[in-house]
Amino acid sequence: MERLFTTETPSKKGDRVKLAGWVQARRDHGKIIFIDLRDKEGLVQVVFTQDHPEAYQTIQAVRPEWVLEIEGTVQERPEKLRNPNIATGDIEIAAETVHVLTQAKTLPLPIDTDGYEIGEDTRLHYRYLDLRRERLQRNLKLRHQGIQFIRNFLSNKGFVEIETPVLSKSTPEGARDYLIPSRLYAGKFYALPQSPQQYKQLLQVAGFERYFQIVRCFRDEDPRADRQPEFTQLDIEMSFVEQEDVLQLIETLYTQLVEELFPEKRIQKTPFPRISYKEAMEKWGSDKPDLRENKEDPNELAFAFIVDFPAFEWKEQENRWDAVHHPFTRPQVNSIEEIKKDPGGVLAHQYDLALNGYEVAGGSLRIYDPKLLADIFEFMGNSKEDVRAKFGHMLEAFEYGVPPHGGIASGLDRLFAVLLGEQSIREVMAFPKTGDAQDLMMQAPSEVSEQQLKELHLKVEKGK
Repeated sequence: MERLFTTETPSKKGDRVKLAGWVQARRDHGKIIFIDLRDKEGLVQVVFTQDHPEAYQTIQAVRPEWVLEIEGTVQERPEKLRNPNIATGDIEIAAETVHVLTQAKTLPLPIDTDGYEIGEDTRLHYRYLDLRRERLQRNLKLRHQGIQFIRNFLSNKGFVEIETPVLSKSTPEGARDYLIPSRLYAGKFYALPQSPQQYKQLLQVAGFERYFQIVRCFRDEDPRADRQPEFTQLDIEMSFVEQEDVLQLIETLYTQLVEELFPEKRIQKTPFPRISYKEAMEKWGSDKPDLRENKEDPNELAFAFIVDFPAFEWKEQENRWDAVHHPFTRPQVNSIEEIKKDPGGVLAHQYDLALNGYEVAGGSLRIYDPKLLADIFEFMGNSKEDVRAKFGHMLEAFEYGVPPHGGIASGLDRLFAVLLGEQSIREVMAFPKTGDAQDLMMQAPSEVSEQQLKELHLKVEKGK
């Protein structure tokens, strides 16, 4: 007999069915025992009576979170005992056979609450149990549906999803890289990508014109409460576009996403406001202002694009100019001479998307003139030799015909956290790390053997 999910049972009244799942709860009523059986779709009530003595005897010992396989007949519940709050509330399963697949110890944390009252270290140590709670199941399912919506939306607009390498080259892009030592090439390292920035631009050189990817990104940043060393990004790049083309695309995508999957939410204003960086800082003191008219309303969404960022900022300790966003961002002037006249006054074709006080996306138009790109690298303090060593592959590629292009990247963890009303991105990630970048469940980072270090040509200096 084929196994059914709990939500399929209401349409099977009078039929014998097979179910499998976890025991959510049990209730003893004299000679009748009830359990709530849980699977990925929901709950169904199962009733055990002495009409089937073997099953009745087995269920005596069963406790919450044991895993069972049950066969029985679907029957209507008595009118007064129906539960309108669940999909299977009008029926129950009259158990005929039951098999205990696995037993479970008493759980070290409750899973029948929303979980906010439990210490996060405990929750993350037992994350596989924490994920059983209804709130997190809902969060991850809606995240999945959201990503599927994004994929379908972009595919229908002619975008191609292309995977880019995880083992890449270390280049200066803002944060520290995670480095991977090479076993075959002693003393050399790969780096995990902070973003697919260079690859997606090279895909424009390759002529794909419309690229996207749901991609993992890695940044070895200092610990912070709501920061993760790895996160998921919606990465988009387009050729032959102006800034407004990119903004309209992401606005349409997120407006339709909210309407489809979060109909209870209200977008405060469309089109999304376009606010200059200067105005945002002067009026709200933030480049990601919370523009909600009623901040007590959890269903209010205030999107806004922040535009016209400064292109360069002065690094006092390093005594040099640096890019505010990244060095590939196109300034709103066309030559290095114009930049040198007033570096601090040059604006960039850079834009962020703010939502309820959080930055949920950011991007820019890119420099596509190889001479201007090389000049800007040197202007920021790199020697010609360093530029060629770190970015020679980009400069060479741009000599073979590169279209004007630009893009945007959206942090999906933060986006879904806001849409789901969660205060932390960890609540929408399956296996997050702590704020200080530890995996308490897997006990990572961890030491490795001397043999592994030897193969990688490494020696570890123990800290004091």
